[in-house]
Amino acid sequence: MKAEQIVINALVEAAQNAGYEINEKIGRELSVPKQKEHGDFASNIALMLAPKVKQKPRDIAEKIVKNLHIDKKYISEVTIAGPGFINFFINDSFIADSLQQILESPDSYGFSGKHKGKTAQVEFVSANPTGPLSIGHGRQAVIGDVVARLLESQGYDVTREYYFNNAGRQMRKLGESVYIRYLNLLGVKRELGEDHYQGEYIVEIAKAALDDKGDAYLNNDDIEYFKSLGEKIIFGEIKKTCLRLGINFDVFFNERSLYENGEIDKVISMLKEKDLVYEKDGAVWFRTTALGQDQDRVLIKSTGE
Repeated sequence: MKAEQIVINALVEAAQNAGYEINEKIGRELSVPKQKEHGDFASNIALMLAPKVKQKPRDIAEKIVKNLHIDKKYISEVTIAGPGFINFFINDSFIADSLQQILESPDSYGFSGKHKGKTAQVEFVSANPTGPLSIGHGRQAVIGDVVARLLESQGYDVTREYYFNNAGRQMRKLGESVYIRYLNLLGVKRELGEDHYQGEYIVEIAKAALDDKGDAYLNNDDIEYFKSLGEKIIFGEIKKTCLRLGINFDVFFNERSLYENGEIDKVISMLKEKDLVYEKDGAVWFRTTALGQDQDRVLIKSTGE
């Protein structure tokens, strides 16, 4: 049993033995003092009881402590501070024993089946396939996987999802960037625009295109091939990076599928029926002001995205 629960159980029992009626809210929580000299845990049970029993909190605290029985192997000292806070100091030997338990059961310590049968979905990383993962993406990957592992440790059946969108302007710009670098490799002078992807990885994808197609696209500016190739190679590297971090995704969900299967149109139609959608400046707007927001939001841009 955890030291915190041991203290709570003992506190409740001591208060009852001291003649106080304890409900499910009183004495069931402990706080961690900001100052080390106030111990490892603190209880305000005496302050909560005071207005009910019309006694001074410190007097209540003294009565509770007199009736308090906690094995010294768990708690080495109990003090009363301020108006009536009861402070507890954990015995160092208990901490050492807990560390030993962790070392003896590194793969199962702290695990619980409390939420067995429940499901949870954790969606994280979810970077679109336009370039390698950044340090920021790596940080979010670790945080997301930690959340998933914590849920699993408590019995949840967890699905790890990577949500991405391989459609729209950014993917067109990826295709154009690769195509321009492909032309450069064939001796054609053409510069990348400011809104194109500038990284060296674009050159590597262009080299792969040249190895695959030769000069077949020298006079063909259809960028669909370059966009698809770029997505394939970049996503391959993203997956490798995640695997190096020990992260395996169960689902890779493509936002584009929502457009292809008509789900987006269904939602738009439903919102129109509720008068929550309108057209303005060639775009489709969501009337979020009717739902308490400060301004309406664009659902579909004038470009159709």
